[in-house]
Amino acid sequence: MAGGTMNKASPALLILPLLALLGGCQPGAGSDADNGAQGELVGARIGAPFTLTDQDGKSVRWDDFAGKYRIVYFGYTYCPDVCPMDLQRIMQAFGRFEKEKPVLAAKLQPIFISIDPERDVPAVLKPYVAAFSPRLIGLTGTPAQIGRVAKDFAVMYHREEAKGGAGYMVSHSRTPYLFGPDGKPIALVPVDDPGTPGVDEGGPDAVLAALEKWVK
Repeated sequence: MAGGTMNKASPALLILPLLALLGGCQPGAGSDADNGAQGELVGARIGAPFTLTDQDGKSVRWDDFAGKYRIVYFGYTYCPDVCPMDLQRIMQAFGRFEKEKPVLAAKLQPIFISIDPERDVPAVLKPYVAAFSPRLIGLTGTPAQIGRVAKDFAVMYHREEAKGGAGYMVSHSRTPYLFGPDGKPIALVPVDDPGTPGVDEGGPDAVLAALEKWVK
């Protein structure tokens, strides 16, 4: 699939990077449904301080979000299908969460980090993230900065040249992470297509359930 993505489907830290290479555009990770259980990413070495540039051209640090939960999704604006679909599901769920539990939603920051910094300059990011929600922050940087952040956040991506020299696509792992107010990872956020009705396999309902479960 053009603009295909790679899923991470296991909470085990040692195999996350490997599984990130598998299952392009296929349904993948969900979160533990047991009430009171720890998130599958608790204790994982995912995330690290960074400084990037937001959609307004301002410098933004990871530590600027201290005290807030963070849902972080890596993708790119030129992605023809999966990225906008995932972001739509995330932000639809966030919008519902904001209406139902505004106090808790105020503690949560949705973040979109581009893995295509050459094209995703702030002027491109700004209308893109605004189309999903005024609360969504878009971040970009130099190729070196994005490479470092992707490595620190266990995200894999690979540029693929289109046939006939018609630009390029970027394959990437796509499962969003939920981080706690301390900046440490809590859980994967399910965004894949819903499966059997009533089964928490993905989509806005599953994202909302994850937010309701972990954001306190």
